[in-house]
Amino acid sequence: MARLYDVGRCCVILRGRRTGKKAVVVDIIDQNFVLITGPPEITGVKRRRMNIDHLLPLNIKLNISKGASDEDVAKVIREQKLEDFFKEQVRIPREYL
Repeated sequence: MARLYDVGRCCVILRGRRTGKKAVVVDIIDQNFVLITGPPEITGVKRRRMNIDHLLPLNIKLNISKGASDEDVAKVIREQKLEDFFKEQVRIPREYL
């Protein structure tokens, strides 16, 4: 089975107060949890552990190293000119909630 979440994968948060915001996977904790970051200065999502059932993977993958800092992630987002894409919130349909 292919892994949906790997380091650098962009995703949308489906549950909680951050619903609809985009984040980047920074590390894989185990088969159910990943470490994500917004980074906070771009999306407002702080670095935190999150269940993969609460995330929707996107087809965008950033070239970052495992455990990259928020500053490194923000730098890559700006270099690839994805800042506006990350600031834009997504409306989540009811079937995903």
